[in-house]
Amino acid sequence: MAMITDADDFFTQGCGRCDRFATPDCSTRPWIEGLNALRALCLAEGLEETVKWAHPCYTHAGRNIAIIGALRNDFRLGFLNAGLLVDSEGVLETPGPNSPTPSLIRFTAVDQVEAKAPVIRAYLRQLMEHAEAGTQPPKVDREIDMPAELIEALDADPDLAEAFHALTPGRQRSYLFALNQAKQPATRFARIEKFRDKILAGKGALER
Repeated sequence: MAMITDADDFFTQGCGRCDRFATPDCSTRPWIEGLNALRALCLAEGLEETVKWAHPCYTHAGRNIAIIGALRNDFRLGFLNAGLLVDSEGVLETPGPNSPTPSLIRFTAVDQVEAKAPVIRAYLRQLMEHAEAGTQPPKVDREIDMPAELIEALDADPDLAEAFHALTPGRQRSYLFALNQAKQPATRFARIEKFRDKILAGKGALER
């Protein structure tokens, strides 16, 4: 199944990653009012809308700022390069139990978006200012460096984050080694997308 490339499709049909795409059972359907409210907040701040990892992604000054997603039990706004954020309101959660950085706000009711709108705007502006200044997030010490592109992908994709953190340490290292061999960010992003199905299946980078 082809993943979406147009943000409008996410809000009308879903992400295209599963067979529930464009059906009433798609995870976006129960939350569409809230998803549209998050979209409006991002666009009102002057962010550019694009699609990454089959989800609406909002960018500024050449950097990814936020991404919108939906699951059956909640919908969420993920902040990318979240290590730069000062979570003054204590609203950020981690995508998974082993994720190093709190990076998302999770919603279980549509009216929660309006209630948190001032915080969302403030956090978007923080990251936009860092993007303009070229500030880089602090590095997280690991046995093998985790590429920034993988951290970003895990923050943006809760299913991928949960699956990656459930892998054995050896399988995790196989992906870190494969990604660190790539010199260009675009190549690393492409490899992450290529590896996604293997990670979700619990396999290492070299396994079939």
